[in-house]
Amino acid sequence: MVTIIAGTNRPHSNTLKVAKYYQNELAKKGLQTTLFDLQDLPPNFVAEDLYGKKSEAFEKIQQLFTQTSKFLFVIPEYNGSYPGVLKTLIDACAFPESFYDKKACLVGVSSGKYGNIRGIEHFNGVCAYLHLNVMPLRLHISYIKNELNENGELYLEDTLKFTDQQMRKFIAY
Repeated sequence: MVTIIAGTNRPHSNTLKVAKYYQNELAKKGLQTTLFDLQDLPPNFVAEDLYGKKSEAFEKIQQLFTQTSKFLFVIPEYNGSYPGVLKTLIDACAFPESFYDKKACLVGVSSGKYGNIRGIEHFNGVCAYLHLNVMPLRLHISYIKNELNENGELYLEDTLKFTDQQMRKFIAY
């Protein structure tokens, strides 16, 4: 099973638009995926699902992650790194069955010019600790507001070329 994670719980995020774009394009290439939007975390996630306690709602998320063999993370830049809610999700998941010796692909997005390079590097360090094997080709999509058309899809030629290359490598990974 392949799961795409939209790495923020921000409503109407560009991150979710990019995650949906990847899901649609991967489907066209024959790879069916599940999209997990961090907006779907349980409302009392921090109070109820950390440190060994798990709600029934989080158990469904845990089951999804346990069954996933490959993850594609779309991660926005938050204050020079990645969202704390994504780290909290990782912390809430069971170890080692959630991520250990599984595969991951990373896509950074930002409204600035660096496409969340620093946040992707920070997240890569967490992945290394978890033994989550990250595919070497990581994309950094900068100026995300200019990259999306009115339908919320990527449309610029260079970005389409690089996302296509990354997706093909991810399928083979």
